Amino acid sequence: MNPRGSILGLPILLAVALSQPAPAQKLNPVQWSLAAEPAQVAPGSRVLARLTARMEPGWHLYSLAAPKPIIATSISLAGSPAIESVKIFQPRPHTSFDQNFGFNVATYEGEAVFLLEVQLAGSAPPGPLELTASARFQTCNNKMCLPPRRVTATALLTIDARAEKKEAGLLTEGYTLFDPSAPAPAVPAPPAAPSSQGLVVFMLFAFGIGLAALFTPCVFPMIPITVSYFLNKPAASRGKSVGEAALFSLGIIVLFSLLGLAATAILGPFGVVQLGSNVWVNAFIALVFLAFALSLLGAFEISLPSGLLTRLDRASKGGGIAGTLLMGLTFSLTSFACVGPFVGTLLAASVQDGGVRPLAGMVSFATGLATPFFFLALFPSYLKRMPKSGGWLERVKVVMGFLILAAMFKYLSAVDQVMQWNLLTRERFLAAWIVLFAFPGLYLLGFLRLRGVKPDEPVGLGRLLAGAALLVFALSLAPGMFGARLGELDAYVPAVATDGSLWMKNQYREALAEARRQNKRVFVAFTGYACTNCHWMKANMFTRPEIAAAMKDFVLLELYTDGTDDASEANQKLEESNFSTVAIPYYAIVNPDEKAVATFPGLTRDAGEFLRFLRSGAAS
Repeated sequence: MNPRGSILGLPILLAVALSQPAPAQKLNPVQWSLAAEPAQVAPGSRVLARLTARMEPGWHLYSLAAPKPIIATSISLAGSPAIESVKIFQPRPHTSFDQNFGFNVATYEGEAVFLLEVQLAGSAPPGPLELTASARFQTCNNKMCLPPRRVTATALLTIDARAEKKEAGLLTEGYTLFDPSAPAPAVPAPPAAPSSQGLVVFMLFAFGIGLAALFTPCVFPMIPITVSYFLNKPAASRGKSVGEAALFSLGIIVLFSLLGLAATAILGPFGVVQLGSNVWVNAFIALVFLAFALSLLGAFEISLPSGLLTRLDRASKGGGIAGTLLMGLTFSLTSFACVGPFVGTLLAASVQDGGVRPLAGMVSFATGLATPFFFLALFPSYLKRMPKSGGWLERVKVVMGFLILAAMFKYLSAVDQVMQWNLLTRERFLAAWIVLFAFPGLYLLGFLRLRGVKPDEPVGLGRLLAGAALLVFALSLAPGMFGARLGELDAYVPAVATDGSLWMKNQYREALAEARRQNKRVFVAFTGYACTNCHWMKANMFTRPEIAAAMKDFVLLELYTDGTDDASEANQKLEESNFSTVAIPYYAIVNPDEKAVATFPGLTRDAGEFLRFLRSGAAS
């Protein structure tokens, strides 16, 4: 699940490995026992029963109040005419962040003692009374979870009218009363610390994109014009100029940050799960990229109505805080013709992970775009050293046009795969990319005549190296047209056609029947037509010799969940009902009776880890 179409983020995922023990090696890491005190009581007394769970090292079970999708421990006492009421107390659990669920989880390890305060009826008949406590629980370690189990434990009481009657409340210090009728708690928000490193890296990446956007043809020529607003001030007012530069930058940051807020508000944290596979989203981005690319190649100009820009500029010249903020807005709107593709790509990557990423990404992007104005306001002499706009900017514009066209094919491919038209095959896709990356290389070397390159103009070192790099990249794609693997690029291009003799597609019941016939288990790959992480796993993990050999022990099944057909909808419901997630890629090994043996969530680049998952499913 990934900013590139795979679903990890921020919806809650049940991303833990399940294991169904085989009879020959039955796992039972939790032992339960029940003891009551005092053992001899009078009718109407209160009795304290201790239900103890002893866990093997490394295993844990969840608290009574764990939120869904966690399977919380539940405890009850069998009814009896001699029992009037029961109160259940749980000890204080250990709370820690769980990477699988993405939030803090309360668990017990080692030993957990639950207290049952039993109020006996005043009319309880004398004689022995058997207390039977029932517990339903799921136990896990850091590698797997066992299926939920229900166990019972018993304790014997003797009711004697001559015994001392205990009516006062029993000592439960350090315990919390659990109310079974209370609604399940809401899923807590994940703390910042465990995911902060990934968020910081993402923000730094967005900041770098913002800096790079400064050198696009639409933005760069505007820098001297807009910065002159701050530099044409007397030397004594330098501090005020810096303050106004900060306000100007704030205007840029606010505009682009609103895009992130709007995306989060419209899509929501769970609605973005399938965004990367949405036909309409991908088609819209493809059309936008096509328009920007044709504009950069000189087909037409994209600009806002001159009247609107003139009014904004006139308002900005009025001075004051409002005028400076409006000037930042004018700059942002005017530069959007080149910044749009950067913003679109960043939003598409950020919203799929949900949470604060869209807003954080936009703030970081806008900060990168606005940061140089502080330096230009502080060091006016640097403005004079900046290269003038001219032929080099035209060349940048042409090269960007070809590269944006290449990016457009990625989104067209997603539409084609989800709709299953099979028009943009792997061979056609790579042929288009080879041409679109070779053309700018030939252009920079002077072989393709477009604006920005004069016939008699010598080729500089920078143009030579950039053109050669583009040609090398284009030629390196050619083997992929004939079935060769392309490494990391396989995540972005259509996958190699699956061998129908090895894999079954969207045939869940048929795969289970085949598994029964061959006495095998089923390896289920919940995947997607436009899922980049799924493509990477299929091209780079499944083809490894040791992985391919291990997968021969299973009936192989692909279940696509992001299509527009009934099969995709059924597969999505199957994944959600059986595994409490709609994330892709998601891998499961199931018995012919549909019992899950092991699961593996998401992408991994560790072949050893994935091989251990396959072997555990085959051997358990």
